Amino acid sequence: MDTAGVGSRAQETAATIKEYEQLGLLPGLKPKNLEQLTNKEEAIMQALWKLEKAFVKEVVSALPEENHYNTVSTIVRNLEEKGYVAHKAFGKTHQYYPVVTKADYTKRFMNQATKRYFDNSYKSMVSFFAKEEKISAQELREILDIIEKKK
Repeated sequence: MDTAGVGSRAQETAATIKEYEQLGLLPGLKPKNLEQLTNKEEAIMQALWKLEKAFVKEVVSALPEENHYNTVSTIVRNLEEKGYVAHKAFGKTHQYYPVVTKADYTKRFMNQATKRYFDNSYKSMVSFFAKEEKISAQELREILDIIEKKK
């Protein structure tokens, strides 16, 4: 039996567990008390969700607007402190990956927006989009079909 890599794998696993503990989570659990993201942080998270894992230079390349490497690097580290991303070290270089899924963030964001702007009423939110002509009658019928199928 080859045991040459067992020690290094154990160290890597221990380091991963330590990272999760520092973020206030363990695999399968979400970070506690997530702070709201700024527009730049959200743009970087969009890039990381798309890339799944990336070095800062890859994030810079994936952003729609031109951004300085140092600015993106600082924002990514802030996202890590907030519990949205974690990293794997490759010497002095870090590869970052999202800890919070896009689906979880979207759910949280939409719940906050519904509370804040529509008095916690999804009916008010949907009627707002209908009045603004941002949703068609066909899309509303599709939503009704989804609701009916859940019953």
